[in-house]
Amino acid sequence: MTTGEVARRLGVAPTTVRSWDQRYGLGPAARVGGRHRRWTAGDLARLERMCALTATGLPPAEAARLALHEAGVEAAGADAPPEGGSVGGGSTEGGPAGRGSTGRGSTGRGPAGSGPRGGREPLPGAREPLPGGGGPGGGAPGAEAPAPRRAVRARRPADGGGLRLGDARQECKGLARAALRLDAAALDAQLEAAIEEYGLVAAWQEVIMPTLQAVGRKWENSGERYVEVEHFLSWHVSGALRRHTPPVPTAPAAAPDRSGAATVLACVPGENHTLPLEVLAAALAERGLPVRMFGAAVPVESLVAAVRRTGPAAVGLWAQSRTTASRPLAQYVAGLEWGVRGARRRPAVLTLGPGWAGQTVPGLPHPPGLAEAVAAVESAVRG
Repeated sequence: MTTGEVARRLGVAPTTVRSWDQRYGLGPAARVGGRHRRWTAGDLARLERMCALTATGLPPAEAARLALHEAGVEAAGADAPPEGGSVGGGSTEGGPAGRGSTGRGSTGRGPAGSGPRGGREPLPGAREPLPGGGGPGGGAPGAEAPAPRRAVRARRPADGGGLRLGDARQECKGLARAALRLDAAALDAQLEAAIEEYGLVAAWQEVIMPTLQAVGRKWENSGERYVEVEHFLSWHVSGALRRHTPPVPTAPAAAPDRSGAATVLACVPGENHTLPLEVLAAALAERGLPVRMFGAAVPVESLVAAVRRTGPAAVGLWAQSRTTASRPLAQYVAGLEWGVRGARRRPAVLTLGPGWAGQTVPGLPHPPGLAEAVAAVESAVRG
């Protein structure tokens, strides 16, 4: 295969493939005419392993070392003598596989080769709990991870496969690289692992949201490039949230008791960013709180009708930008009443999202993060 064909199979740019050859020795074992690269199935397997390892967040240099080492171990195993003895230098052909079968493989890491989740030494601080300030609202109820946290890898700034992620968590870099390669399988695996390990709230705040923000910055600074990456990542995040959302508890319309009333979640008119509301809906359902999700750009008349029909304990209105946030709308919804005379009730209205910054409505809570939003809704519903 040519370099272009290999790049298409891997979902990376041809320059990336050439860079891996020059920097890490992951090039083809043979060249045509002394210069033109021609990649064999074995060469491609090494590169696919490199992609799989970087998709877990490993730095490229470490991923290349492990990919070369594994290839060297396989080559040594194929050529090993039937008894005792070892194959001194790995591959006898002196190609990239041979370079990976050096003595480095006999160190404490061994050929664990299965990536960061299997066979590697525990990362420093791997058993530390999630800090209270791990993200917006990290210290609020519900932000604690249900399982021990893996280390925050602050080794050296890395670009996360072309995204400026700095000293972000290892998982963020893995998500970014999988998204840039449009690698659906790796992306789903990383999202599943993060949510399983940390829970919805912590995974969103510490892993998913920083990666989405980095992709958004990349798109903004690249003149309409990488839009496909942002859409691809958002779609897979939405799918992962739905897979981890338990069945929504039923709530009677116009429940006589606030403890049984549902929460209405909707984007304000003109607002199409639904992902933050999707994770809030998932987190509320996880806590057994009924939710009615109405999604993007709900017209005023439809929103008012839905609130009147369902009698929710809380209404969350999402606005991503200041141009869509509407104080009169929030005030109007907060003033809606239902029930018999003498026992009239109103919803607790939450203004959600950065669009409300600087124009919050007096008396209406504006939770700055997911954990606070969950706590505010829970307080409104359960009193």
